[in-house]
Amino acid sequence: MDLNYLFYRQQISLLRARGATNPESRAAHEGLARGYTEQILAYRNTNRRQETVEREAA
Repeated sequence: MDLNYLFYRQQISLLRARGATNPESRAAHEGLARGYTEQILAYRNTNRRQETVEREAA
């Protein structure tokens, strides 16, 4: 997974939400940004767990 891509898409979604001209569009872009945030956090959590397992095994 490319975290840079997820961060980029998150920021684009937030910018589009900020520039949205109607509430539906704003909500859609905010929802996309939340989805990217969830993917970023899931990736980080997975890597933290893996690092912990590797440290404990050493």
